[in-house]
Amino acid sequence: MVDPKADKALSVAGPGESASEEIHSEVAIVGGGMVGMALAAALASNGIETCLIEAEKLPDLTGEAFDGRSSAIAYGSQQVLHGIGAWDFIAPEAEPIRDIRVSDGAWHVKGGDRGIASPFFVHYSFMDLPPGSVPGARGHDQPPFGWIIENRAVRRGLLRRLGQCDNLTHLSAAQVVELDLGAERRIVHLADGRRVSARLVIAADGRQSALRRMAGIGARELGYNHAAIVCTVTHELPHEGVAHEHFLPIGPFAMLPMTDNVDAAGKRRHRSSIVWTEDARVIPLLLKLSDAELGQEIMRRFGDTLGRVIPIGPRFTYPLKLVLADTYVREGLALAGDAAHGMHPIAGQGFNMGVRDVAALAEVIVDAHRLGLDYASLGVLEGYARWRRFDNLAMVLVTDGLTRLFSNDLPPLRLARDLGFFLFNKAKPLKRLAMRHAMGIVGDLPRLVRGERL
Repeated sequence: MVDPKADKALSVAGPGESASEEIHSEVAIVGGGMVGMALAAALASNGIETCLIEAEKLPDLTGEAFDGRSSAIAYGSQQVLHGIGAWDFIAPEAEPIRDIRVSDGAWHVKGGDRGIASPFFVHYSFMDLPPGSVPGARGHDQPPFGWIIENRAVRRGLLRRLGQCDNLTHLSAAQVVELDLGAERRIVHLADGRRVSARLVIAADGRQSALRRMAGIGARELGYNHAAIVCTVTHELPHEGVAHEHFLPIGPFAMLPMTDNVDAAGKRRHRSSIVWTEDARVIPLLLKLSDAELGQEIMRRFGDTLGRVIPIGPRFTYPLKLVLADTYVREGLALAGDAAHGMHPIAGQGFNMGVRDVAALAEVIVDAHRLGLDYASLGVLEGYARWRRFDNLAMVLVTDGLTRLFSNDLPPLRLARDLGFFLFNKAKPLKRLAMRHAMGIVGDLPRLVRGERL
């Protein structure tokens, strides 16, 4: 449900109304998903007139059938969401990640039999980081690595925040059909005849970005011949805030802790979200299984450490693909989130990298605006591109490399991985660096990531 208090920000005119209308704004963001909404909140709350254009109807964005995924919100991303005023709306449905356990080859299924799990694994505990090493943390409080949150809960919280923004026009069910990158004003043409005029257009419309193509920006794409099954499961025992990632020969299998809830009978349920990489040819067969049968398949891969596992709610499948845009910016145009880079979910960093884009792009735009500079100029926007491209490229290469390294059951590679796990656990400084990187607090951080005001 959309917060009724947010109505003033949801639309200017519905589809088909005022077909010849031209809407004037300073910035137009195409794509009203989580990245687009976060960027709109960051800009509008800092005095920049913003128009957010979303192709779907807003109530659909928060429906259970629209998106079954959950996202790992790293600590640095939580700082951004807090800084733009959205976190308080999201936090009640967020489950902290207090430990991360990464293992290799566990519960390998081959020929119908369970294989032998590796005795080596990597364990991260949020208590292993020394006090004072996390920017934005108060006193000696040690924050968790991050939080697991259903995407629809994130969208609900962002919609509520957008409802508080006075400088925002939010258009829903609005299909973009043409983009005109003129010299002075950029024009976004909608299917119903309306036009949005802005100084700067930002594409946040996903990996298959139509706006990116309209702007003539190419992208490199690489498929994995795999897809992901995503669903929510219940289990008998509490997860204790531990996120599990098992590297299986076909691909990673993640069990991510979610908040408990109460079922229709009033019984408390322990919940987790699974992200299960599988051969795309096998997935249709798995999706046809009953809840009990699919639960057994999950336990064959994950084990019984959480007791009996049963899927609940809708099941979703998504193709896995690497996408990297040739450039992030043109005069009057910038790409953000998956429109600029899409990566394998192996490390759960896709949305987090998009949030870092939001923090960096908002900082560049707001600072230029305060100085009276043309934030739509290529000179200003290239500062954002330089800031983010290396970080995003590094993460794309790391996730791709890990996928290829671990999706292989050759004995020499398994031995090398086991040795690597053993040595990594002994190298405490390296392990702490990896933990900080997982929290999104390594590198040249935007102010919002550091917990500072934009």
